[in-house]
Amino acid sequence: MPDLETISAAIATNVRGQRAHRGMTLDELAARSGVSRGMLIQIEQGRTNPSINTLSRIAEALGVTVGRLVEVSETPVVRVVHAADVVTFRHASGGEARLLVGADAPAICELWDWRLGPGEHHDGDPHPAGTREMLSVLEGELTLTVYGKSHTVGADEAVVFSGDRPHRYANEGDGPLRFMMAVIEPREQADQPY
Repeated sequence: MPDLETISAAIATNVRGQRAHRGMTLDELAARSGVSRGMLIQIEQGRTNPSINTLSRIAEALGVTVGRLVEVSETPVVRVVHAADVVTFRHASGGEARLLVGADAPAICELWDWRLGPGEHHDGDPHPAGTREMLSVLEGELTLTVYGKSHTVGADEAVVFSGDRPHRYANEGDGPLRFMMAVIEPREQADQPY
C-alpha cells in the first residue's frame, strides 16, 4: 500500500487538478462542498489527511469519485488494484473502510470493503440525487438506517437503497461486521454545470 505521505500528495494533486480543470476557486469549492477554505488549502498542500466524509463532500462537489481523489497514478485502460495499493480509512474505534476501486465513467462508481466492530457506526452524508448504494453483508449483522428508518441486514443478505438521503451503517451486534458496498452515482448529476 502506498505510504501516507504518497497518498496525501496524491490527494493534494488530484483535488487541486480537478478544481483547476473546472475553473473553480477555493471559495467556490468550499461553498459547494461545505468544507472550509482553510481545510481545502491544507488538503491541496498535502498538510492533512482528510476524513472519508470530507473527501466524499469534495468529490461530490467536483463530480468525481473518492477513488479519483486518492488515486496515486493515472488510470490505464485496464487497472488491477493490488492489495498493497488499496486505500484504507481507519476509524478511531478500530473499524475500517477500504476503497477497493473507483471509476467515473460512464457513471461514478466505487467499490468498498467495510469492517465495523461491535458498537461502531458510520454516518454517511447524502449523495447527489439518483445515487444508489448496494450492500452485501459478508459477516455479522448490519443495521442500516436510511432517512430515520432502520433495517436489519444479516450475513449473506443484500440491500439496495437511495443514497441521496442521510444514512448510517451500524454494528449493533456483539461480533464483527463486514460488508461490501457499491456506490453508483448518475454521471449526468456530476456533469451538470455549476
